[in-house]
This record gives sequence, structure tokens and C-alpha cells, in this order.
Amino acid sequence: MTLKIITAAGLLAMSISGHALADAMNVVLVHGATMDGSGWRTVYDILKAKGLSVSIVQLPHTSLKDDIAATRLILEQQKGPTVLVGHSYGGAVITEAGVEDNVKALVYVAALQPDKGESLTELSKRYPMKIDMKMLDGRSFVPDPASYHDAIAADLPRETTDFMSASSKPMTLEPYQVKFEHAAWRSKPTFGIVTTEDHVIAPELLRWMYQRAQTKTTDIKSSHMVYMSHPQETADVILEAVKSVK
Repeated sequence: MTLKIITAAGLLAMSISGHALADAMNVVLVHGATMDGSGWRTVYDILKAKGLSVSIVQLPHTSLKDDIAATRLILEQQKGPTVLVGHSYGGAVITEAGVEDNVKALVYVAALQPDKGESLTELSKRYPMKIDMKMLDGRSFVPDPASYHDAIAADLPRETTDFMSASSKPMTLEPYQVKFEHAAWRSKPTFGIVTTEDHVIAPELLRWMYQRAQTKTTDIKSSHMVYMSHPQETADVILEAVKSVK
């Protein structure tokens, strides 16, 4: 048996390493409605390889308030400046949670970007969302399995979207009816991805929201699930946001 002895020099090295980690740039990733955080895996790997500290929020989907609280809980764990990223409905979540002081930039990945006093239902009336819902109990829904692949992620393998559909997390309708209290994009650098082949959130709506928010926009020829079908291009936009933080 080898006995490992930690010397004073070793303790010092551990301390220095710990401080380096604490000062690292952080990225927090937020998934969309009826999803979970696992779809971010490839983007996570790319960002980690760049030396970033990356965390992924798992939204409970019980209410907008709960989803915002779950995001703030992860933000509270970050040491130093943080880039907050949201996909789809996750964009609405980061719009509220992004007011936290350590959030220095926002990235909207084919994401909803509401303004203060606006609800998602009001916002989506400009360009209605094209997704078939399967109601579960009168208040919660998942995407209809019959149209899941073509509507949400036509550029992913069907076996992947079949699994995504089978593991869909029930989402309540409540978050779409609540009026937002804050719009973090009004005071922080904002980056956005327009998915030009999106059948969930119309590219026209994405462009309208991003223009209103003076978002620096990148077009990607992709379905709604761009961070899975185009992870490198998605990561490149996040890295651009990271570099914008001084």
C-alpha cells in the first residue's frame, strides 16, 4: 500500500488551483420547455475543452417562478462573471434570472425574449408557434409524438427524436400566461441565434425579438434543436459572448 503524503507545497498548490477555478469564466446553460439538460452535452464538452466552468440547469417545469428559482440557485454557485444561455422557453427564464449581478452577458439560442410586462402568449401571437401539443391532464402538455421529429428536430436522427419524445417532461401552461417583471437584456450584452429552418419559433419572430433587444444575431440553418444538431456553431456564439465580458 502506498501512503500519499500531502506536503505544505501540495496544500499550497491545491489552494492556488482552487483560486484559479474560482476566477474562471462561467457558463450556465438552460434548456427549453419539455426538455432536460442532457441535450447540452456536446456543447458542454466543447466549452469545457476551452477551460470554462460550465453548469446546466434542470428546470422543474412546475411554474415560471420555480424555473427562475432553479436557475438562480445555480447562478448563486458561480464564482465570478457568468454568461447565461437559454434555449427556446429557457430564453424567457434567463430574461428574468439574468438580472443577477454576476450575469455579464446573455445568449438566446432560438429562444423567446420577452419584455417587461409582456407574457409569452402575447409575444407568440405575432408569429404563432407551430407545435402540436398533447394535453395530459388539462393543464400540462408534451409535444405530440406524431409530429415531434418533423416539427422540432428534423435535422436529428429519428431514433434520437423518438427518445426525446418518449422522455418529454410535462410542462404546465402557466408560464405562458405570466407577465414578466424584468428584462435583463435591456442592460446587458445580448447574443442570439436565429434558426432559419425552425418550425417551433418562427425565424421572423426570433428576428423581431432580437432586433428589439439590439441582440447581436447569428443565423444558423437548423431546426429548433440547434444546440444538438449544430453544437460547434452554437458553442462559437457562446464563446463570442464569453469574449465580450471584460
